[in-house]
Amino acid sequence: MLKFLRRIAYLIAIVAAIAGLIVFAVVQPWVRPIASTPPAADPQRLRFDVKHLSVDLYPRSYDQTETLDQAARYIHEQLRLAGAQVSYQDVPVEGMVYRNVIGRFGPATGPLRVIGAHYDSFADVGVENDDPRGYSPKTHTPGADDNASGVAGLLELARMLGRSEQTRPIELVAYTLEEPPHFRSEHMGSAHHARSLRAAGREVEYMLSLEMIGRFSDRPGSQRYPLRGMHRLYSDRGNFAVLVGRMGDFGQTRALKATMAGATDLPVHSISAPPLLVQGVDFSDHLSYWAQGYPAWMVSDTAFLRSDTYHQASDTYDRLDYPRMAKVVQAVYAMSQRP
Repeated sequence: MLKFLRRIAYLIAIVAAIAGLIVFAVVQPWVRPIASTPPAADPQRLRFDVKHLSVDLYPRSYDQTETLDQAARYIHEQLRLAGAQVSYQDVPVEGMVYRNVIGRFGPATGPLRVIGAHYDSFADVGVENDDPRGYSPKTHTPGADDNASGVAGLLELARMLGRSEQTRPIELVAYTLEEPPHFRSEHMGSAHHARSLRAAGREVEYMLSLEMIGRFSDRPGSQRYPLRGMHRLYSDRGNFAVLVGRMGDFGQTRALKATMAGATDLPVHSISAPPLLVQGVDFSDHLSYWAQGYPAWMVSDTAFLRSDTYHQASDTYDRLDYPRMAKVVQAVYAMSQRP
């Protein structure tokens, strides 16, 4: 009997050790922040850009090509004013030509750092709409958090980068066609950009996707998770930014997380998990770079796991937390400056 109990205890210890290793690989705990003092991002400028994109340039969906193109031109001009070398990248899809907007900083050669955000917004064109314009918030979301927040963050990052000479090549890319019906397909703007880098033989050090970075809450229970018990590994309050990577990029995830966490006082969590196990870890433009074998991460407020306005008419600019959104941008700036 004693021998049997010892075997059970041994098996329990092995299972516990394996579970501990899995948690360690998924959560990346005990990361020591790397302190830095990035320049301040401007919350009021972030608010202006989110409002302009989600109100003045509404709707930015794939079927509303006129306002989608106006959004591309606005992004192009703001990147130019920030000091970037700016160009369009054509994205031909089903007889239409959409456009990515690319702003370049630093030298032309060397391992590339790509930071991007999609500027299109969600539309459910299959729903009947009695509005004479053919769209309304009922079918075409304003897309303030998803993803005017990411684009506003990208533009503010450009302004921060433009204040000093960049010694490493950085591309800021505003992507078209991330939302349905092209979501997770070869037609996504990010898929075109990632394929173009691979075709050119360009080395990519990393890619960061800014996907919904404006919703925060200190209320208990404001953070949801796709699996039961995950709140015990993270937090039940939606007061943090998350860095999402692949299981195989464990070391670099820890390094990026340390840089993010040391840039501001905003809590930072990270996760590396198989998409089949944890829904949402590949739900953005970083997926396109994974498909090309490049290391890529998503920076997010956890999207639909926190926001009750996801793909809704209520995704409006007045519901975002711009001071904490500014801290996310400062953290991304710190990552862009890593040695």
